[in-house]
Amino acid sequence: MSLRRLKAVLIDLSGTLHIEDAAVPGAQEALARLRKAPVAIKFVTNTTKECKRSLFERLHGLNFDLQEQEMFTSLSLDTSDPNAVVIGLAPEHFNYQTLNTAFRLILDGAPLIAIHKARYYKKKDGLALGPGPFVTGLEYATDTRATVVGKPEKDFFLEALRDLDCSPEEAVMIGDDARDDVGGAQSAGMLGILVKTGKYRAGDESKINPPPHLTCDSFPDAINYILEHLLGS
Repeated sequence: MSLRRLKAVLIDLSGTLHIEDAAVPGAQEALARLRKAPVAIKFVTNTTKECKRSLFERLHGLNFDLQEQEMFTSLSLDTSDPNAVVIGLAPEHFNYQTLNTAFRLILDGAPLIAIHKARYYKKKDGLALGPGPFVTGLEYATDTRATVVGKPEKDFFLEALRDLDCSPEEAVMIGDDARDDVGGAQSAGMLGILVKTGKYRAGDESKINPPPHLTCDSFPDAINYILEHLLGS
């Protein structure tokens, strides 16, 4: 990517800027420095545990400078009259009865839609199962394939860029998930920066091909690189 071609920075939230109610050290100041650069910023997340407004208030409470309209999430659905099985991250509902109900609906013809298929995510007390294992279990039991609408799907990243007047080649993605954040973004034509916070585990950068454009310790280091090497004069 040549200098001055970078128009947008896409930033993952959970694990990259914060872990639950704790900010990644230095992340607020790094975001403030990025705000001074001539690039658009969008926060992209697969998070389904809370609505966009609740997530925005959580981040605002951690002193992050962002606007709700800058946040791009996987999906919002009306589930009052279910005609599809839609799975996001809902730990309290990942039990036999609920999964068996979903299993029967799929057998009866309901499509299986996954907001995302993350294997796990980071909580304050350690790693925790994401929706991916449960989606895969339903795929196996029903002999179907889920339609995935969030990261790492190419359409998710293209839709996030749609209102920014920016092509994928003019954007960079920062995240803690090698497959979903970085691999997905690079498959869409963007650069990907992997941070070693959140769900990152040693060796994650070798799990995708091509590897991340850059792997660094944390979000502030990613911003330093962008400001010095992708936006430098």
